[in-house]
Amino acid sequence: MHLSLTGVTKSFTGHRVLRGIDLEMEAGETVAVVGPSGSGKSTVVQVAGGLLSPDEGSATVRTDDGRQDGPRHHVAFVLQTVSLLTFRSAQDNVALGGLQQGLAWKEARARARMALNALNLSDRLHARAATLSGGEAQRVAVARATISGASFILADEPTGQLDADTTREVMEAMQTVRDTAGLLVVTHDLQVAASCDRTLVLDDGRLRPA
Repeated sequence: MHLSLTGVTKSFTGHRVLRGIDLEMEAGETVAVVGPSGSGKSTVVQVAGGLLSPDEGSATVRTDDGRQDGPRHHVAFVLQTVSLLTFRSAQDNVALGGLQQGLAWKEARARARMALNALNLSDRLHARAATLSGGEAQRVAVARATISGASFILADEPTGQLDADTTREVMEAMQTVRDTAGLLVVTHDLQVAASCDRTLVLDDGRLRPA
């Protein structure tokens, strides 16, 4: 699988945020995009995931059989503000990612258990999401993304509200996906960026190598 952004521009109310960016990445690769607040990092994630259409250029995924496809059905998101069903268990929240893949509920819950065990959350399987710490909730979100079957996980400031120790836990969790998926993470945290295979800088609406 191959994710491409080609010549992407995007403006909001007359302000040009992205000025012809290009990005290429493979499933199994981890890429960080860094830049100051307001530079357009979240816009990169939203275009890459098919949530926003570019004004010019394209966002595509080339599948293993050579087809060109839009990205929406090939990505999962991990966001700074975790969206979990607070009254459901961690296991049930992760299982929802399996339902998106078309799994039966029993199979989705079984895979959710394995994903949470892999992220050292076996003792929190049945804990309601409302009782999870910030780091635990983010790891649940990572587990949900991993069992969705997505080829690329797009993370928008996933550690922006976490302390240093919890940030390390979440990044270690996200790195576990690299055997099956690519990871694109936008961040202002240089330590987070350093954990990725390569880093790009979003500067004046354009991407360049760090």
